[in-house]
Amino acid sequence: MFFSRFVLFVNERIEHVSNMSGVTLEEKLKALQTIEDELPAVLIVHSFPDGGVVHMSARGCRELGYTLEEIKGMGQEYYNRCFNPQDVEDYLPRIMELISAPESEAKEISFFQQVRLAGKDDWDWHLSTTRVLCRAADGTPTHLITCAIPIDPLHHVTSKLKRLLKENQFLRQHQHIFAELTKREKEILRLTALGHSAGEMARELHISEKTVVTHRRNIKSKINAESSYDLTKFAQAFDLI
Repeated sequence: MFFSRFVLFVNERIEHVSNMSGVTLEEKLKALQTIEDELPAVLIVHSFPDGGVVHMSARGCRELGYTLEEIKGMGQEYYNRCFNPQDVEDYLPRIMELISAPESEAKEISFFQQVRLAGKDDWDWHLSTTRVLCRAADGTPTHLITCAIPIDPLHHVTSKLKRLLKENQFLRQHQHIFAELTKREKEILRLTALGHSAGEMARELHISEKTVVTHRRNIKSKINAESSYDLTKFAQAFDLI
């Protein structure tokens, strides 16, 4: 509950600056700089459509281990060094939807992302919120602002996120294999994962036990399964059970 209220408080402060009308980018950046040190979060302003970093709060620079000028000079390499590319596939399409939405409908999007901080090999989870900061006269977004709040590594959300990430990776790596399974093979896989014997499957599907055994052998070969556990894991990943 406290974490949710805290996130709401931070986003309300950002929203206030973002909604300042008749104000230039420079004036909005000055307004952000007056509050960024009091927020236990990192603020990043990106230009659109090139995605270059225009501003980052001092806390963000310290945590990444780069100066603002160094970050600006990295260009796209900044994203490669500091963020897990696997997350980008999930949140980039949502950011593009936000940008293309009519100004009257556009608000913000929130997403989890993994950041590599200075001196660390592992990723640190952050809850990030992105919204449009500035628009051109015709309403086209010119700058986006992102607020990134670190999540305590001991928080229960972190372990859940890691588990979801592993499941997501498994789905991506095996999606093409699942697509190659026939309708009958998916039926056999589902029943196998549920613990049905060859005889039970044969009666339910009105086929011979020999055909069931053949299908099961082909399935194991296709998904590279070595045990019943592998079959069950695959079936669960693709919501067959």
